[in-house]
Parts: sequence; structure tokens; C-alpha cells
Amino acid sequence: MIIAILRLSLVAFIVMLIVYFILSAWSRSVRRGKLAEEWDEEVREGDRDAFIEQGLEEYDGSLRRKLILGVFVVPYLVIAVLVYVVNFQ
Repeated sequence: MIIAILRLSLVAFIVMLIVYFILSAWSRSVRRGKLAEEWDEEVREGDRDAFIEQGLEEYDGSLRRKLILGVFVVPYLVIAVLVYVVNFQ
């Protein structure tokens, strides 16, 4: 029983890790595209690459970036609630 739970946890962690990296890369590329579009339409002065890099550094410390970590938290919470409801209610 314990080995099955450990195996499930390991597989779930690996799947969530893959989903996290894909979601993180996608979100960062969307932000990069928006920064490039903003520079092309509004700023147009200075170094474009430096503007994008500065925007991505700000993005790295943003709340949105931290919310992506919910990929790890939410599934384990759902599983814990389901186990509690099935076994103790």
C-alpha cells in the first residue's frame, strides 16, 4: 500500500514537473512577445533587447510567475481532500 502511494506520488511529481516547465516556458515566451510588441508600438528608443531583458527580469519576480507553482500544490490538495472525504466521511 505504501509503495503504491510512493509510486503514485513520484509519477505525479514528474508529470507536474513537466507541466510546470512547459507552462513556465510558454508564459515567458508570451511575456517576451508582449514586451517586444510594446517596444515596437510605444517605446522605440534605446536598445530593444535590453528593454525586453529588463521586462523579463521584472516578470521573474512577479506574482504571475509564482502562481505557476500552483501546478505542484493544487493536485496534491485535491488528492488529499479526496482521500479525506472517501475515508473519513
